Amino acid sequence: MSSSAVVWDPALLGYDMGGDHPFNPVRLRLTIELATALGVLDDVPLLVPGPASDELYRAHAPGYIEAVKEAPMAGWDVGHGLGTADNPIFTGMHEAASLVVGSTLLGARSIAEGKARRAVSIAGGLHHAMRDHAAGFCVYNDVSVAISWLLDNGFDRIAYVDTDVHHGDGVQAAFYGDPRVLTVSLHQHPFTLFPGTGYSAEIGKDDAQGTAVNVPLPPGTKDAGWLRAFHAVVPSLLAEFRPQILVSQCGVDSHEEDPLADLSLSVDGHRTIYETLRGLADRFADGNWLAVGGGGYQLLRVVPRSWTHLLATVLDRDVPARTPLPSRWTDLVRELAPHAELPQVMGDGGETGYAAWGDGIDDAVDIAIRDTRRAVFPLHGLDPDDPRD
Repeated sequence: MSSSAVVWDPALLGYDMGGDHPFNPVRLRLTIELATALGVLDDVPLLVPGPASDELYRAHAPGYIEAVKEAPMAGWDVGHGLGTADNPIFTGMHEAASLVVGSTLLGARSIAEGKARRAVSIAGGLHHAMRDHAAGFCVYNDVSVAISWLLDNGFDRIAYVDTDVHHGDGVQAAFYGDPRVLTVSLHQHPFTLFPGTGYSAEIGKDDAQGTAVNVPLPPGTKDAGWLRAFHAVVPSLLAEFRPQILVSQCGVDSHEEDPLADLSLSVDGHRTIYETLRGLADRFADGNWLAVGGGGYQLLRVVPRSWTHLLATVLDRDVPARTPLPSRWTDLVRELAPHAELPQVMGDGGETGYAAWGDGIDDAVDIAIRDTRRAVFPLHGLDPDDPRD
């Protein structure tokens, strides 16, 4: 069995909302180009996905799927969140969005069939799409489809960890009453950012109470605060939940340069997050890890570097933060954006050391930690006020 699988095909660049829309597929192209130039993908056979078809009904209503198919011919007034500034209609929308779902499903299948222990699709991570409408640049929810598929194919305890700056609302909604799926989202506080959900009090319903976990972080949170919150909440819950697979959405719009949000992480912080997720998958999920992309709108300086680190981490080919950017890649970027100011190395010089929670500090990040722990830890038999739990 190969240890890791990478899902990629240039056809995934077809998910293109056009014009000046921030969800620009150039970020995917430049990631693959950078990973290739650095040798991260050397001798790695890239898995080529096909479009999802009947699997879409796992997460979406039939009427919505039909609306997506018909939208390019029907005009702008189709409803279902389509034809808005966030979710403009584009030619081939159903086909492009179905291919994104297919890419994440292919990664999930590779793990379920024992062909790989880890899999990554940077084109995935469209976590805002709901059962009957598009939202937040997301037409179909590839993550919800893949988790639903995994539940029917050998997995009955799945942990989903969302590190995007926005709340993973679509995935949470899909499994809000399902005790087999633990959804964890660390995101900018919903008072200050779309989609306006993801409060600590959102904990799941019925016999699934405690399986929805939300850590709403204050604007300006840096690497140290983010990592402090993550380690104060996530490892303890994974230890109790004991998932058979870890699914992670790895949006990088938490970076301090991202134009659409206000957290202040660095590329070094992202790299540390991926290393941490890898370790948690090895420790608590039998090494099974499905990673997908997500948000990220600093298209040249941030996304390619951060997601190259994601690919490298999944492949156990970690790239040191001080690694110079290869001229082959910077020359390509300057062809596309002649006046772009590019970084020199694969990191930002970010400080990723953090103080473990429980040291008596009570700042805005610690308030989020405390609120989340008190909301969900007792439902898992953990003491929310004991830092040992």
